[in-house]
Amino acid sequence: MFRLSTFPSLVRSGAFVVTAEINPPKSADGDVVTRRASALRGCVDAANVTDSNRAVAAMSSIPAALLVRDAGVTPIVQMTGRDRNRIALQGDLLGAAALGLDTFLCMSGDDPRVGNHPDAVHVKDLDGIGLLKMASGMRDRGVFLSGDAITKPPQLFLGGTASPFGEPTSRDVDRTIEKLEAGADFLQTQPVFDIVTFSAWLSEVRKRAKDPAILAGVLVLRSADQAKRLAKVPGVTIPDATVERMRGARDAEQEGIAIAVELVQELRALPGVHGVHIYAIEWPEAVGLVVQRSGLREKS
Repeated sequence: MFRLSTFPSLVRSGAFVVTAEINPPKSADGDVVTRRASALRGCVDAANVTDSNRAVAAMSSIPAALLVRDAGVTPIVQMTGRDRNRIALQGDLLGAAALGLDTFLCMSGDDPRVGNHPDAVHVKDLDGIGLLKMASGMRDRGVFLSGDAITKPPQLFLGGTASPFGEPTSRDVDRTIEKLEAGADFLQTQPVFDIVTFSAWLSEVRKRAKDPAILAGVLVLRSADQAKRLAKVPGVTIPDATVERMRGARDAEQEGIAIAVELVQELRALPGVHGVHIYAIEWPEAVGLVVQRSGLREKS
């Protein structure tokens, strides 16, 4: 019999938590998922299992999450409203919950035009806020969006995303509050490089919400070229000084890890930061190095 994860209790207790990401492969090779999850075992409290990240077709997040759990890592199932309507999304939640998956990150999802199927229909029946309202209604009130009762409501722990560096910042504060009011139990942010701007955003959110569980994003860079490329992604802001620091480094990967360690330590010192979400794109081994070198915990 499956056991529900300990991640919700860790967040509720106020523990400083660490999450990362696992991208399922663009194939039916489950061993890839297992290898990626194994690299994170012992150094994170949970890992997002992405839902066709960047609108590129990949293994579905729910079966991949089962492989992640079997590898000894608590999965956070990403769900987007990009590809499925509310009927399919509610069915997916019930099926996943029946399999013992209890933690979900609700997102709008990337536009199909940025992915490898640009002619795909952008379903967009529900955005991130709509998904949270749907899931929390199923959990808290035991009803579908139709109003029909659910005989056995799912046990769910719900997350949302935040973009402190979006324009304008005040709009993201409003949307962040909407997500908390819609039922989000925790929030993961886009990568943080500008501590001052992030602190101002965090202060505004905390004025309007009672001690929200916010996991600040930390991106582990591998090269200056990658930094320049990622800086073009909406919601991601990487200062020129960081790009130049990467460019001037003798070992760019080690410099990227050093920058991430510095950011983790600065973010951990901020009141209201409940954890970090470490992005290490196709480089899961870097997560353990950042966690260990920043003093968060010893990798087991």
